[in-house]
Amino acid sequence: MLPINYESWHQMPDSNKNQALDNIKERFALEVSDNYVKKALGKKWRDHKSTLKDEYFKKNISFEEKLQSVPLGMLRYQWKDAVRFWNSKKGEELSSSQKVGRFQLFDITHRKKDESPMTSEAAEIIEKLKDKKVEYEAIASSNSSVNVDDIDNRIITEQYMPLGSQAQVEVQRLRDQMA
Repeated sequence: MLPINYESWHQMPDSNKNQALDNIKERFALEVSDNYVKKALGKKWRDHKSTLKDEYFKKNISFEEKLQSVPLGMLRYQWKDAVRFWNSKKGEELSSSQKVGRFQLFDITHRKKDESPMTSEAAEIIEKLKDKKVEYEAIASSNSSVNVDDIDNRIITEQYMPLGSQAQVEVQRLRDQMA
C-alpha cells in the first residue's frame, strides 16, 4: 500500500496515500483533517524506511547480500529498488547532507559569504573547536566506546558549558537577584 521504493513521500502516488487514508478511516473515528493524517502517514513512512535502512542496509555485508536480505513482509522488487537508491550517489548524498553537527552548524553560522570568520573571536573559537575535534576523533579511532556521531555535541558542550549548563547558571543568577 505504501511502498518503500519511492525516494520521498512527495513522489508517492496520491492513490497510495488515499488508499492508506481510507483504511485508517474505516478503522478509526478521526477528528482531524485528512491532510493531518497524510502528514502523519508520511512521517511514519519515512521513519519506517529509516529503520529498515539501519537494520538491513547499513550492515557490513556486500551489496549483493543486501539485495538478497529482504525484510519479512517486504516485496522483493520494492526492497531492491530501495537498496539500489540508498547505494547510489544521490542516495548517499541525501543521507550525508542531513547530518549537521553542532560544531558544523556553529562554523556555518559564524562565517561571512566569502567563508572568512565573522569576527576574530569567532575565528579563535572555530580554531579551538577544530583542535578539539581532531583530538576527539583520534580518541574515537582507538576507543570503540566513543560515539563518533556525538563528537560535535561534546565539543560544543565543553566549549560553552564547562562548569554546568547555561540554564543552571542563569537560574542561579536569578536566585541571587531575588535574595
